[in-house]
Amino acid sequence: MNEIKNYIDGKMQAPISNEWLDNFDPSCGEVYGKIPNSGKEDVEAAFQAAEKAFPDWSNTTLETRSRILSKIADLIEEQLDILAAAESKDNGKPISLATKVDIPRASANFRFFAHAITQFAGESHESVGFNAINFTLRKPLGVVGCISPWNLPLYLFTWKIAPALAAGNCVVAKPSEVTPMTAYLLSKICIEAGLPPGVLNIVHGLGHTTGQAIVEHPKIKAISFTGGTATGEHIARTAAPMFKKLSLELGGKNPNLIFADCDYEKMLDTTLRSSFANQGQICLCGSRIFVEESIYEKFKIDFVARVKALKVGHPSEKDTNLGALVSKQHLEKVLAYIEDAPSQDAKILCGGKRVTIPGYENGYYLEPTIIEVKTNRCKLNQEEIFGPVVTIMPFKNEEEALEMANDVRYGLSATVWTTDLNRTMRLSNQLQAGIIWVNTWLMRDLRTPFGGVKDSGVGREGGFEALRFFTEPKNVCIQYT
Repeated sequence: MNEIKNYIDGKMQAPISNEWLDNFDPSCGEVYGKIPNSGKEDVEAAFQAAEKAFPDWSNTTLETRSRILSKIADLIEEQLDILAAAESKDNGKPISLATKVDIPRASANFRFFAHAITQFAGESHESVGFNAINFTLRKPLGVVGCISPWNLPLYLFTWKIAPALAAGNCVVAKPSEVTPMTAYLLSKICIEAGLPPGVLNIVHGLGHTTGQAIVEHPKIKAISFTGGTATGEHIARTAAPMFKKLSLELGGKNPNLIFADCDYEKMLDTTLRSSFANQGQICLCGSRIFVEESIYEKFKIDFVARVKALKVGHPSEKDTNLGALVSKQHLEKVLAYIEDAPSQDAKILCGGKRVTIPGYENGYYLEPTIIEVKTNRCKLNQEEIFGPVVTIMPFKNEEEALEMANDVRYGLSATVWTTDLNRTMRLSNQLQAGIIWVNTWLMRDLRTPFGGVKDSGVGREGGFEALRFFTEPKNVCIQYT
């Protein structure tokens, strides 16, 4: 039985209340560990450690910060197999995915910001005619809060922590209570890398208690959150009157627009991945598929055949395409959407049923599911399901495709498949989303801004955008004779 502990002031610590939560293995539905059920007292201890560490950390040289973050990246790479196995067991995703994507990206996050901070700079402006010069300093905020989700646990946890630390802040962070293991292992890596005590503090627990204590703490200067839109709304209501900086990366209901002139085979391969990678539990998955009517029937036949060939299996098996969903509660939520499809005049083309894996009968497995819908206004197309479920429907022309793509409360990403450059430019300008992929999906350059519009969030992460968020500009004006 694994016992996870909080990482506060450079030490592994049990929760002050000595209360614990069960940690489940989704592949078999059994408890395999326990995590702290932390409260306000634990968050306050973490804040005190961070506040104490801030003066020294914020005044370290860029070279020192860069060296420590690079060392953390090195150690993540060295422990790739251990971390991938832990991520797979905790989350239910195939170990092949954790090995190829999640853990390498976590290392890349630290390495990228270790270098980016050495290139980050303020601005200067000469006031001609006034014998004056203005220059802008970028100062760290102080103690900041980072709260990350369960779908890409270490990947997204490090995406927040790395720029915060690089910019000179100290951090109180909460990983998802559903997938805490790799954050716990990261604690040990930080100790080994020589990160000074108190610079990073990781507090485990529930969102409405531990997370709430971080958000409402009067001296935590900023909150970076990734998760559901409803939770983001609650955080905004709590933090806005306290004048905290907010970065909210929230839900998505992303359109995948497929035109007849696309590279068909490349589109088919990529659409399979963009629909069901990580069991569809990625905020960027293209869950609404719109296909030009001249190729709709061919696509439907080919896509169904490809989806039926996917293997649902235990995450540890190398040929598994889809592992287990993250929790019993989430599985039941996704199944409820599928079971409601007939009432929405929608047709299940394939999948939709639980899968029983021999030896792991209580695991949270589900067939990849395609549902044919007749209107974009149905609940299946308007609400974020966040599972291995996609909808498909035809469109007549570009105008109709654009209208349906934008007719949703979310605006995180969109994918367009076409070889028409003029169409590419028109749609890239008109699609209401923060990220547009054309003839590709999930191709990420860490220098680019990441985030959405409408109910998909506020602010941007990535590159210098993240470093700007975690710093405050201070302008200095000097007049000379």
